[in-house]
Amino acid sequence: MATERQAQRALALVRGACLALPEVEERLSHGTPSFFVRGKKCFAMYQDDHHGDGILGVWCAAPAGVQGELVEAEPERFFVPPYVGHRGWLGVHLDRSPDPVEVAAILTEAYRQVAPKVLLRQLDADADGS
Repeated sequence: MATERQAQRALALVRGACLALPEVEERLSHGTPSFFVRGKKCFAMYQDDHHGDGILGVWCAAPAGVQGELVEAEPERFFVPPYVGHRGWLGVHLDRSPDPVEVAAILTEAYRQVAPKVLLRQLDADADGS
């Protein structure tokens, strides 16, 4: 089980990475901080001990096939989340010294799965410095 300090750091990491993306908003969904593109499509959900599972993590949209590859290759870092796992979403453990750059990249990829093309162009232009 994560400490309060670990949970606060993990939420700050997820929140910072998600809110840095174009037109993302945070709101509670099913009692947990969740991140939506233009207030409509959820791409990430922060979780702390969901229904007593003891996991501090984030559930996020993932490209087809990525969930299976990562969970099989690194089950200590990645998992199939309940409720959304059947849709290919990926669970990422945040209580095992996550690399902030990697977490941000995973969340950016999750955003890419649901964001409209105009926002993806904006994201790419921002990345290119244009």
